[in-house]
Amino acid sequence: MLLHVTHETRYAYSPPVETAQHLAHLKPRATPSQRLVSHALTVSPEPAQRSESPDVYGNARAFFALDSTHEELVVTAESVVETSTPLLSPAAARELPWEEVRERFRYAKETRFDAAAEFVFPSHYVPRHDDFAAYARPSFAPGRPLFDAAMDLALRMHTDFVYDSGSTEISTPAIEALAQRHGVCQDFAHIMIACLRTLGLPARYVSGYLLTQPPPGQPRLLGADASHAWVSVYIPGADGPGDWADFDPTNGRQPGEDYVALAIGRDYSDVSPMRGVLHGGARHTLDVSVTVRPLEELRAAAAQAAQQVQSQSQTQTQTQSPFQNPDKEPS
Repeated sequence: MLLHVTHETRYAYSPPVETAQHLAHLKPRATPSQRLVSHALTVSPEPAQRSESPDVYGNARAFFALDSTHEELVVTAESVVETSTPLLSPAAARELPWEEVRERFRYAKETRFDAAAEFVFPSHYVPRHDDFAAYARPSFAPGRPLFDAAMDLALRMHTDFVYDSGSTEISTPAIEALAQRHGVCQDFAHIMIACLRTLGLPARYVSGYLLTQPPPGQPRLLGADASHAWVSVYIPGADGPGDWADFDPTNGRQPGEDYVALAIGRDYSDVSPMRGVLHGGARHTLDVSVTVRPLEELRAAAAQAAQQVQSQSQTQTQTQSPFQNPDKEPS
């Protein structure tokens, strides 16, 4: 698929901000199943400085600084991404029992290092806790392949949890969201990662977007989508490096060509779309709008709009003046 993504972030400050520095993770990743066709990041007011560099996980990280007083900040990321269904590398041992994976990541002297070990440890939004292990345990029967157990955990969460945008904030602890069985995709991703890490298994957080479909007969609402989040679980090879398999507990499925991966990290704190340090602006309001749609749909809408403009122009030309006559000049 060719997907067009628009992500607009709008801050209104009171009192005005005098100076500011920001980091943004808004540029989609390049992966075996995803190719970035184009990307543009627009910032208003115009920054005094701006740059882009990769972070420690290979995500594209944009930096910009503003040195003039401003009451509003608008950051718009526009991307076109070619996607395909992610495929697990043949190097990954899909049938590997989860206990064997756990044992590989237990610390022992002179064991072979695997970079995925970083994603076994707790992080800011993902603590270890016995409650996570208790919830995960029904999916992790003895000898069950890690891939199958992770899929079962995602499906159980999809059944057991209620998506409720008003029930949590980003600061809500994952253990609290687990207890109430309510939350949003960030909560569900953090909970699933916490379940896996508490069992000693490497898992990471993925931020991105999901193409949603409008109700039958209804047009797509621009700006009505939102950022999405899901989970990557490391499946080692039989005797060496493996691959990461993605699972979406919010929707009870594996991501397909209708997903766009933006950034990966230990949890949300590593990949938040926008963060900054401000001088001034003690209070602010935030408005975020996201639109994901097939590129062909965008092109069709643009062609229809151009046709309407042309039609209106022709109508105006035909009705400009009652005195106009093709056979006689007005006197």
